[in-house]
Amino acid sequence: MEPSRIEVMKHIGKEVDDLSLEFLNPIESNWQPADFLPDSGKENFFDELKELQDACKELPYDYLAVLVGDCITEEALPTYTSWLMTVEGIKQVEEPNSGWVKWVRWWSAEENRHGDLLNKYLYLSGRINMREMETSTQWLIADGFDIGTDDDPYRNFIYTSFQELATNISHRRTATLAKKFGNTHLSKICGKIASDEMRHAKAYKTFISKFFEVDPSEVMLAFEDMMRKKIVMPAHFLRETGEKIGEVFSHFSDSAQRLGVYTTIDYIEILESLLQEWKIEKVRELNAQAERARDYLLALPARLRRIADRTKIPELEYEFKWITR
Repeated sequence: MEPSRIEVMKHIGKEVDDLSLEFLNPIESNWQPADFLPDSGKENFFDELKELQDACKELPYDYLAVLVGDCITEEALPTYTSWLMTVEGIKQVEEPNSGWVKWVRWWSAEENRHGDLLNKYLYLSGRINMREMETSTQWLIADGFDIGTDDDPYRNFIYTSFQELATNISHRRTATLAKKFGNTHLSKICGKIASDEMRHAKAYKTFISKFFEVDPSEVMLAFEDMMRKKIVMPAHFLRETGEKIGEVFSHFSDSAQRLGVYTTIDYIEILESLLQEWKIEKVRELNAQAERARDYLLALPARLRRIADRTKIPELEYEFKWITR
């Protein structure tokens, strides 16, 4: 008889405290947004502010759109945290001090720094209409999201494994581009955030690896289901003032594609990396349905590449309310 999700979560939960120590940094020695921003209490604050703003003057339009979209995505953290707290085997009201609950709280605490830092940097840059950006952030939190996982821990951690890798790529590429545009300060900021996302991705991938050890068929079916639905980005409901839910996300995505920050090929390569990470080809003791799911997953990257070859990226047409020329 296959174990229940609750049984699996309790079994793996015994290791979560140790995994938290491995994949999360100690708070007292961790970096904080203030480490990367001009100190308003010091005499040289305005000199540092001018230097920051001068470095931002030449940042291209698409780049600013991606940076704002990334910031809004990070600032919608309350949505992600509250969602994870409802996952089967985590529910805070049932076991408020379990390893899983502590993981979500500590992961959230690390993630919280990302939006804080990007928000303050963009405010200081002088290139952004902060009220419009903040309105989009409030809308994104108010609108919530539906990522197709329900309260299933397998689907949720497959999603977070994929999504943390995607955000690592996005922040890493914005770091590379910032350096190319002569803004080494912003490059360091994006690089720091990217390194956090990679550690978090390793944690969630480890959780799924452990799930595969005890419940391989159900995890395989969950993986297949998530990939059939497609992994949606957490900001897929993104909107600006006066727009309908999700209306601006495609424009944000187009900017990222034009810059090469996050592309259709990246989506495919993340999938390929997870197939390799979880050794999908070698998973044993699968039932017949899970075997078919494996066949689908192994064939999927080639199918997606054929589709990607026909994908056209629109030229810059949309004017974001977030950006001042």
